[in-house]
Amino acid sequence: MSDIKKVVLAYSGGLDTSVIAKWLQQTYGCEVVTFTADIGQGEEVEPARAKAKAMGIQEIYIEDLREEFVRDYVFPMFRANTIYEGEYLLGTSIARPLIAKRLIEIANETGADAISHGATGKGNDQVRFELGAYALKPGVKVIAPWREWELNSREKLMAYCEQHDIPVDFSSKKKKSPYSMDANLLHISYEGGILEDPWAEAEEDMWRWSVSPEAAPDKPEYVDVTYAGGDIVAVNGKTMSPAEVLAELNRLGGQHGIGRLDIVENRYVGMKSRGCYETPGGTIMLRAHRAIESITLDRESAHLKDSIMPRYAELIYNGYWWSPERLAMQKLIDATQECVNGEVRLKLYKGNVIVVGRRSDDSLFDASIATFDDDAGAYDQKDAEGFIKLNALRLRIAARAGRKLS
Repeated sequence: MSDIKKVVLAYSGGLDTSVIAKWLQQTYGCEVVTFTADIGQGEEVEPARAKAKAMGIQEIYIEDLREEFVRDYVFPMFRANTIYEGEYLLGTSIARPLIAKRLIEIANETGADAISHGATGKGNDQVRFELGAYALKPGVKVIAPWREWELNSREKLMAYCEQHDIPVDFSSKKKKSPYSMDANLLHISYEGGILEDPWAEAEEDMWRWSVSPEAAPDKPEYVDVTYAGGDIVAVNGKTMSPAEVLAELNRLGGQHGIGRLDIVENRYVGMKSRGCYETPGGTIMLRAHRAIESITLDRESAHLKDSIMPRYAELIYNGYWWSPERLAMQKLIDATQECVNGEVRLKLYKGNVIVVGRRSDDSLFDASIATFDDDAGAYDQKDAEGFIKLNALRLRIAARAGRKLS
């Protein structure tokens, strides 16, 4: 690593990455390029420019990636109805491949021979950033300061800032959130603090995007979403861009206490971790997408998607977005979405997303066949007898052979 001349740093402008920027300059004697992405975290990103300049950084990238994030990462993931371990909507996981891609693109643009990030050695993000980077540029060098330095506490980081005149917006006396948080347009996550005790209930004032279900309006709100090719293109009849769709659904869901989650998950590095998540818009999107698929997808296509979804979710969680198997799965998933068009009507009420209607010009629902009334011969019920006997044949043979059933 001694020949590193320039490194691109994923830079938030916060305490950790500000220290990293200076530490890279001092430890490696290299030029630092900073990259700050707006992916809907709800905080100003422009102040990062002034902080980077104050440390003598000449090449500073600040980019609004909200539309690309939702269009090319969130939407494709939701076409698969993706959830990890039955609950987690992968809000942090799905942002990492985009950041890794831009880190590599900027490295190529600036002639940098390394990238750097602020992920710790205990978490999943180091894996996600680096797997993505190596997939896109096999020879790139990666510097992960948390795996190298001894600045392993907030106090040591603050002392380093004072020693090297690093501009930060807070002092050691200012109250800091007890939680480690990550936010983007899909979600906000909380870890650490009292959450490290899996028995302790999260404090109500921790949540930022949603009211508690108890405090949500007593009157439900109806929302119509319109689908084209498996993606939402309008909310309540108003055409919106992908980022606008997610922002609007976040607003509506947050008002009704939707999208809170408290789980213990299995990290890829091997440990269990307790985390709380707010994903109001994503919770609505998942329920709505399954509803529109219920009338537009063929049974076996839907079941095939469901069967590969856990594997697809693991790939995203573990950082394999750019792997050949994820790309192959995406082609299959996207091929099923051609006829996933139409509208879904939802009722939002005190933490619940209730599907109350769905319709589509591509619907496979045939009321003349499914009806309990006279179907005028559309379905011959006598046909079911042969169907049942053929499907029971292997069971009857096994029973006659004396095979035990338990």
